[in-house]
Amino acid sequence: MNLPAWLASALALMLLPTGSAIAPSRVTPNDNRQPAGRLENGVLTLRLEVRLGEWFPQDEAGPSVTVPVFAEEGKAPQVPGPLIRVPAGTILDITVTNQLADTGLTIFGFLERPAAGADSVRLAPGESHRFRFRAGAAGTYEYGGRTERREYIAFETLEETQLAGALVVDAPGARADDRVFVLNIWDKPEDSLDGTIRPERHVLTINGRAWPFTERLSYTVGDSAHWRVVNASRHVHPMHLHGFYFRVTALGGFDSDSAYAPENERLVVTESMLPQSSMAMAFQAREEGNWLFHCHLIYHVSPGANLTWPDGAPAAHDEHFHMGGLVLGLVVAPGPTPTPRLNPATMRLVAREAPRPTGPNGVIMGYRLGAPPADAPVTMPSPVLFLTRGVPTDVTVVNRLDEPTGVHWHGLELESASDGVAGWSQTGGRLFAQIQPGDSFVAHLTQPRAGTFIYHTHFQDEIQLTSGLYGPIVVLEPGEIFQPATDHIFLTGRDGEEGKVLLNGDSLPTPVTWAAGQTHRLRLINIMPYGRVTWRLLKGDSVTVWRAVARDGADLPASQQRVGRAASVIDVGETADFELPAAEPGSYKLEIGPRKDPLVAQVIQIGNPLPPKTAP
Repeated sequence: MNLPAWLASALALMLLPTGSAIAPSRVTPNDNRQPAGRLENGVLTLRLEVRLGEWFPQDEAGPSVTVPVFAEEGKAPQVPGPLIRVPAGTILDITVTNQLADTGLTIFGFLERPAAGADSVRLAPGESHRFRFRAGAAGTYEYGGRTERREYIAFETLEETQLAGALVVDAPGARADDRVFVLNIWDKPEDSLDGTIRPERHVLTINGRAWPFTERLSYTVGDSAHWRVVNASRHVHPMHLHGFYFRVTALGGFDSDSAYAPENERLVVTESMLPQSSMAMAFQAREEGNWLFHCHLIYHVSPGANLTWPDGAPAAHDEHFHMGGLVLGLVVAPGPTPTPRLNPATMRLVAREAPRPTGPNGVIMGYRLGAPPADAPVTMPSPVLFLTRGVPTDVTVVNRLDEPTGVHWHGLELESASDGVAGWSQTGGRLFAQIQPGDSFVAHLTQPRAGTFIYHTHFQDEIQLTSGLYGPIVVLEPGEIFQPATDHIFLTGRDGEEGKVLLNGDSLPTPVTWAAGQTHRLRLINIMPYGRVTWRLLKGDSVTVWRAVARDGADLPASQQRVGRAASVIDVGETADFELPAAEPGSYKLEIGPRKDPLVAQVIQIGNPLPPKTAP
């Protein structure tokens, strides 16, 4: 008698001794280029299994971990799970079998979109379930599972989102050659075995690999790229692209996906992705060289984001040791001969440090313009760099720190060799290496658009960024003069990794006075190591209104430049510009963080300050 495959698997599990399981097979990283299942006559038939697999998130000689993973029946398990991709209108006939011998599963994501709510099915060990549903609306979605032996704790540990995959529904006539990237996190907290402490282990991956072992994406200058990104994890990820702006063409969640009309697509360099959300994006590779796409939270792109050996020892690394985790590399081949840089403006920027015994890092770091004397104070944040749109600028960066460093010009469209990622940024034969103590590097900047940008270290961020190596960039139109009376820069950082939130370098900013009746521009910048926070402007005790102007240095589409409630979420690596038109006199406050307990606040008096109260 020939038994169905799913029934044979279930019987095999029932015959295993208690506590035993099928031996784990090696996990294959899934580049999400080959859809799973069989599509015939408008019906996709797919048989999935959840079983144990041995996963090597770095290279095949590196550390591994045995985890529950999805596999297409008869094939190797994959992280992320097999890609499910179908045209709109397809009927999906999917059977999922729990091959785990010692735990039940909750399976979710196999339902028509848009969905009325989360849908899930529990599978006991050896049990199968058949899902049959219509694909529904076009978009980018997620499916996944969770074992019952691990309780989910929001924003902490116990993530096992390697047990997840992408479900893509293509609109009629839409291109199906765009790339799909899934962000996963696996985590195991510290525990003990036979009296021996086993350290915490975790890993963050894109399509099943952690940097520097993630895929290298190859383009040529002028190529257009179309990506879908799925955040299968339970953490927020501000995803940042070096070198180019990208258009956000759609945003989705577990239940639904919404595409933007072309005139409403935002140009950004950083987009914050909420847990279990998706994003469709497009960009043109405009400059040759090596570029990065990565999460901007330092904990998600540091070496600590990679898997260690069971004793906690890190795996061997290469020249990219200063980064790990959620990072993709782009390699853009040369195109037409670039326009020569003629008569560049020049600037000198010196990285300096000084002891700070009372500070969390024991040191303060900062950049200084010009040729500062050795005894000049080191301050944070670093000064504003004023550049002019269309005027090439050569910045000589001098390193007077006691350690190597580098500078990333966040949001500027420039040559790769000047991008500031040591061991990676490269244009032709010009490679950006760490700027050694006492050495210098000349960055060739270009700025084709006016707006608000950031410069900051891109090396040993845990210390250098949180000690003060960051500052704002304002690019002005030709002939424009910055007006500090009506143009205001607010930049947040942290004093140490876990220290106080600083606003323009101060945890208790001094009150300021602005003129009434004027239009004031607020340039808001978040360069904290972590922290997706709400900024709000209050008049008295109530949130006032402002007009959204720009995001990440790019003007917002006309439909989004509207007056609205003066509250906006700005994630790490994002900038946002707002205008306060015809400001009325009164007492205002710019708050950052929770409404009931702000992390930091700036008091603003518009018009003449009120006279002090006198005693009765």
